[in-house]
Amino acid sequence: MRIADLIPTRRPFLSLEFFPPKERDTWPKFFAEVEKLKALDPLFVSVTYGAGGGTQANTLDVVTHLKCELGLTPMAHLTCVGASSKALHEFLAAISKAGIENVLALRGDPPKGVTDFRFEDQEFQHASDLVRFIRANFPDMGIGVAGIPTMHPESATLADDLKWLKHKVDAGGQFVVTQLFFENALYLNYVARLREQGVQVPVLPGIMPILSMKSAEFIAALNGRAVFGGFYETLEAAFAKGGDAAVRELGLAHATMQVQGLVDAGVPGVHLYTLNRAEACLEIINNIKLR
Repeated sequence: MRIADLIPTRRPFLSLEFFPPKERDTWPKFFAEVEKLKALDPLFVSVTYGAGGGTQANTLDVVTHLKCELGLTPMAHLTCVGASSKALHEFLAAISKAGIENVLALRGDPPKGVTDFRFEDQEFQHASDLVRFIRANFPDMGIGVAGIPTMHPESATLADDLKWLKHKVDAGGQFVVTQLFFENALYLNYVARLREQGVQVPVLPGIMPILSMKSAEFIAALNGRAVFGGFYETLEAAFAKGGDAAVRELGLAHATMQVQGLVDAGVPGVHLYTLNRAEACLEIINNIKLR
């Protein structure tokens, strides 16, 4: 079933994002973590394939296993990086045949280690290009798009971000999943401004618990420290006093506070970036009071 059709059926709901390892010999451990999180009854699960431009070679096998063996509703990620009309058509045909009905259309990040990469040289330069291609060739496919409440690092202003997100929705995006943020006010203001622009599709807040200083540093390297607000410095202070154990405790407490605040604010659902850590996610959600 398409996620856009599932969203109105349950409120609030939880959705989960997984980052499956590339090495197949580690997949049993990965699927065991997913199995533990089935207890949370997620509305859908999202399957990425690598920050910085990874491969989607294993995506079909992963989403098929999640659907057929674990009974979940999976959403496969697609990016513009290295995409061609022929390859996209073949992949979308394959997931359609496997009963997968949802994709998340993303521009993606440049491949790691490629210093001269230019999106202008790609057949698909923007996520909206993917959305239009999918809508034209696979009209029954559910399509999600990404939003950034803290503003994309390459954008001049938040107004530009809002304009381009509306462009993706107008092209056929049915719902929005936001990238991570650490201040709920950023998300709530973001949604309010989107509504003023006439964007009425569901906007699902993406929450990531920080479990180590290395994880925080990685996020800062990709998105800049601005995405944290002042939370990065708070994490640094915790790390200086108690190492990663203190960072994990603080990160889980902060994520729990965010999720509870969002639920209390009436969001349709919360999208949790799991980091493939079932124990941490269960700890967060088990401390949430759902209305």
